[in-house]
Amino acid sequence: MAVGRETQLLACRKGAGLGLGGGMAQRGTFSKAWKNDVITVAMSPGVRHVPAPVCEITTELRKRGIHASVLVLNAGDGVPADMPFEAAPGVIFGLESSEVEIIAGHKLAVLHHGNVKEHFIHKVRFILERADISVIVLCQCPATFEDFERIGVSTRFKTGNTRGSVVDIVDGIVRHASVHQEKLDEIVSKVRTCLRELN
Repeated sequence: MAVGRETQLLACRKGAGLGLGGGMAQRGTFSKAWKNDVITVAMSPGVRHVPAPVCEITTELRKRGIHASVLVLNAGDGVPADMPFEAAPGVIFGLESSEVEIIAGHKLAVLHHGNVKEHFIHKVRFILERADISVIVLCQCPATFEDFERIGVSTRFKTGNTRGSVVDIVDGIVRHASVHQEKLDEIVSKVRTCLRELN
């Protein structure tokens, strides 16, 4: 697959796409890039968890010469069972051991979350308790490093109880909506900065 000025090899899609035109990746999909630099992680597809922005973000990263894989979690809906307060009844968020291995096998992860801060900060903690990796969190509502630090998540500024750490945050990423170019530019800039620091 030729993207921009550099040819990148991708192993794409676990199965047929879902949704109108078959364009939405299924849960459990892992699209592997040639190099394990960055992995963009989407929650499971559903009414609220639409991975479409992740595809757009990953395409932009690839266009800019960054080797980016994509993983759509198999059980990315809901909230972790260890949340300290009563959440809305429903499904429980979880990770398969193979997903932990895939995420941890990369230098940097870009985690796409939504608009409920108390939900996604606990999901990030759940992931980072299991995977020793640096992550950039994408979300809709504003979030700070302190939001993660208060529940024990390690960040670039403070060591917490998790194996992995949050190294940057980009808010204003809306589900069901195309990502504005200035936000894509911000994501690319932060990914490049983090990769330089990790190398």
